[in-house]
Amino acid sequence: MSEGWNILVVDDEPPIRAELRYLLEKDARVGQIAEAGNVTEAVESILSNKPDVLFLDITMPGRSGIELAETLQNLKRPPVVVFVTAFAEYAADAYNLDAVDYVVKPVEDARLSKALDKIETALGARRVVHAPRQPLRLTVDRGGKKVFIPVADVCYFEARADFCNAVCAEGTYLINESISSLERRLASEGFIRVHRSYLVNQRHILSYDAGTMTVTLDDESVVYLSRTGKARLKEALAW
Repeated sequence: MSEGWNILVVDDEPPIRAELRYLLEKDARVGQIAEAGNVTEAVESILSNKPDVLFLDITMPGRSGIELAETLQNLKRPPVVVFVTAFAEYAADAYNLDAVDYVVKPVEDARLSKALDKIETALGARRVVHAPRQPLRLTVDRGGKKVFIPVADVCYFEARADFCNAVCAEGTYLINESISSLERRLASEGFIRVHRSYLVNQRHILSYDAGTMTVTLDDESVVYLSRTGKARLKEALAW
């Protein structure tokens, strides 16, 4: 079961931990289960094992589960927390700490299943948020065929009526999109409108000549700047 969620059960009562372990092991989503009898043991386990999920009692000798949950918020990627306690009055505090659920003892199968569903949703949302960003690609025309090129490879776009040339180090391609549309779409990708005819990838800029109002790119292309384009470029590049 090592490929499921890595879970840490924190409770000062061994029978409670044993019962929760028994119930958790019946769910196929659960992988390794570790136990801790107090907050100190829990911190050691969290730092060494980095659990995905924490089933956390609130009232324990020494530091409470609420205190531990507050501390965990300082971690870059804290575990998902489910509070398991005999006292319903702590529910508001628990949800203020972004706990995904609050389960009152004694824990029953059906109630635990709902908590596990909430955990699955929370962990799934985290995976989406932290998923690697896929490189943006554009559809261009090359010799009458539609191909994809990475946006990062484009040195600049040159306006051609309602179309554009996408100029890359390895060649020039036709793209069926206006330069104004590309400007809006690619602003977050580091492209700057330096002239009504040119949209430049700032990552490919080598130099700027104030005398000739031109920019030289790393493919040795030279494009002209308008006065507005010059101001945009200076602002973007802090020149």
